[in-house]
Amino acid sequence: MNPSPPELRRAIGLVQATAMVVGIMIGASIFVQPSEITGRVPSVPGVFAVWLVSGLLTFIGALVCAELASTFVRSGGVYIYLREAYSPAVGFLWGWAMFWSIHSGIIAAVSVIFARYASYFLPMSDISTKGLAVAAILVLSAVNYIGVKQGSAFQTLLTIGKATAILFIVVLGFGLGAGIPRHFAAGEVADHRVTGSNFLLALVAGLFAFGGWHMVTYNSEETVNPRKTIPRALMLGTLIVTACYLATNTVYMYVLPLGTVAASTRIAADVADALMGYGGGAFMSGVVMFSTLGCVSGLILCGPRVYYAMARDGLLFRWIGAVHPRFGTPHNAIILQALWSSLLVLTGTYRALFSRVVYTEWIFFALMTVGLFVLRRRKGITRDYRMWGYPVIPALFVFSSLGIVANQIISSPRESTFGLSLVLLGLPVYYLRARKAKEMRYAGH
Repeated sequence: MNPSPPELRRAIGLVQATAMVVGIMIGASIFVQPSEITGRVPSVPGVFAVWLVSGLLTFIGALVCAELASTFVRSGGVYIYLREAYSPAVGFLWGWAMFWSIHSGIIAAVSVIFARYASYFLPMSDISTKGLAVAAILVLSAVNYIGVKQGSAFQTLLTIGKATAILFIVVLGFGLGAGIPRHFAAGEVADHRVTGSNFLLALVAGLFAFGGWHMVTYNSEETVNPRKTIPRALMLGTLIVTACYLATNTVYMYVLPLGTVAASTRIAADVADALMGYGGGAFMSGVVMFSTLGCVSGLILCGPRVYYAMARDGLLFRWIGAVHPRFGTPHNAIILQALWSSLLVLTGTYRALFSRVVYTEWIFFALMTVGLFVLRRRKGITRDYRMWGYPVIPALFVFSSLGIVANQIISSPRESTFGLSLVLLGLPVYYLRARKAKEMRYAGH
């Protein structure tokens, strides 16, 4: 009798799952992205409106994922939900886009940001910057290779560290920045009108800063009591991040004039310089490095579980879905992800791939939410959690997601066409692979 193949190990509790949500969402964007938002919506009420709407949409998306996570407990998250609601082809396109561009591109991009901020402390050339980024990817992949318990524990430690740093920035900002409340005065930057299109573009920037909220669902088979733990982690995590983002933006606009916030390319460092003088930039560079490291760690932890699920369904080579007999991790998928992300860093191609494809993520989020309606009507499916506000709230999320996609296509038609074409390129690959898997099943009989 053949021994059963090794399985993934359950080692992620509520604290670790919540830390995963928070750690992935809080990367480098909150230290850079506010300037882009303020530049497009240059008023204090407008800026807060963008961040509140971004947080609200993210929370609604988290509620959708929470219900689906309480329904399907297999690893793979969005891939599983799309597969179950529609067909394996739709799920495959999500995984295809993830590996070749969206997920791997984020890993590469955030790793490069980590390395660039390290140059504040050490003189580095372009080659050494890329080398450090690759080293970060490989080291964090090795940590996750040796066990999900080690990977999630390290992720939790980094998340606690970055949350503490953000709290310190907020307290420091209101403490040392006392006496300058005039910076909260409402009013737009001169000669700049807020339009609906600009608000939507600012909203895209805000949602980018909230990105990654869904990734905890990828690890369902490694989560203790996933039907309850993952929904709670999604809701807790998004609320914590929304509070952190509102607090940091309040400090930015409390310490610096709105025009300065809009023009800054390193807003967090500029605030630190204004508060602390010499040494403020070094402090913020250290915070950004710590934050980006935690984000990369979470990304590396989550992604391979999708490729593992796809391989188990026969849509990728079986060896990609192999589980390490000792460590209980999808080790081949981790290695494959590390190699491709490192190659994107070394070639610099992640910039074009990621920037042109990332908007397509919201097409899949809309499909996933429509899938919730489909699955609600299907008999024989049980769930431990039903999202609040159904069907109005998820319908609002669908229309918002499609609005974001439409605005992106109108604003950047050439880049959008390229991104959508790259995703659809996965369809012929899927049908070739599905036919091969079918032939292998027949041969097995």
